[in-house]
Amino acid sequence: MATQQELQDLTVQVRRDILRMVHKVNSGHPGGSLGCAEFLVCLYNEIMELKEGFDMDGIGEDLFFLSNGHISPVFYSVLARRGYFPVSELNTFRLIDSRLQGHPTTHEGLEGVRIASGSLGQGMSVAIGAAHAKKLNNDHHLVYSLHGDGELQEGQNWEAIMYASAKNVDNLIATIDLNGKQIDGSTDHVLAMGDLKKKFEAFDWEVLEIKAGNDVSSIIEGMASAKAKTGQGKPVCVLLYTEMGNGVDFMMHTHAWHGKAPNDEQLARALEQNPVTLIDY
Repeated sequence: MATQQELQDLTVQVRRDILRMVHKVNSGHPGGSLGCAEFLVCLYNEIMELKEGFDMDGIGEDLFFLSNGHISPVFYSVLARRGYFPVSELNTFRLIDSRLQGHPTTHEGLEGVRIASGSLGQGMSVAIGAAHAKKLNNDHHLVYSLHGDGELQEGQNWEAIMYASAKNVDNLIATIDLNGKQIDGSTDHVLAMGDLKKKFEAFDWEVLEIKAGNDVSSIIEGMASAKAKTGQGKPVCVLLYTEMGNGVDFMMHTHAWHGKAPNDEQLARALEQNPVTLIDY
C-alpha cells in the first residue's frame, strides 16, 4: 500500500504527464484530467483490488470504467504509472496509429482499457452490465466508474440509474466528478441539474459525498465508506467535488481549459508549479 506522500508525489507527476501530453500535440482535455488526478491515482494505487497483468474479463479483481472518456490523458498516465504499459508510450498520445487516442479505444488492445468511451452517457450502462457479470460469475469484487457532471445531462444515464436500483446492483460504485463546468460554461448555465444527491436518492441509490475531492486523505476515507455500503441491496453513488484544472493556478476556476492545450510559455509555468517527482517520459 502506498503512503499518502507517495500518492501525492505520484499525483504531481501525473499532472506533468497530462500537461506535456496535450501540449505536444496541441490537442486534448487538460482541465477535467487535472481535476481527477488525485482520484484516479488513489483508485489505482490504494482503493481497487487488482491482479498482476491484464485480461479483458477481469475476473477476480475490481474493474474500472471511464465514462467521460475525453479525460483520457489522466487515465493513460495513471495506467502507465501503474505498470499496464510503458510510461514512454505516453509520448505517442493522439498521434496517428497510436494506441493512445484522444478517447480510449479497444481495437489496438491497450492494456487497462476495457471499453471505448467518449460518447458521453454510455459508461453507466456498461458498468452495470459488468457488475451483473460479476454476480453471475460469483465474483465478489466491485465495479467502479467515473462520470462527468455535465455528462449526466445525457438521458441514457437516468434509465441506467433507475435500472441499477431496481435490479439491486449493489456491487457498483459510480463516482460523479462534480466540478460544475463543461465545455460551454458552468453546468448550471448550460443545463442545470438541481440537487444530484436528492436525485440519486430518489432513484433509490446510496449516496455519499467527498467534499474535498482533490485531497488524497479525503478520497481514501470517502471511498472506504463507499465500499462499506456495497452488498446491501443498493448501488452506491459518490459525489466527488473537484476543481477543474487543479494544481495549475491559471487553469483553475474556469471552464476555459476543458479542451485547450497550453502553449510553450503556459506549459513552462504549469510545470514549475508541479516539479518532477518521479521521471518524465
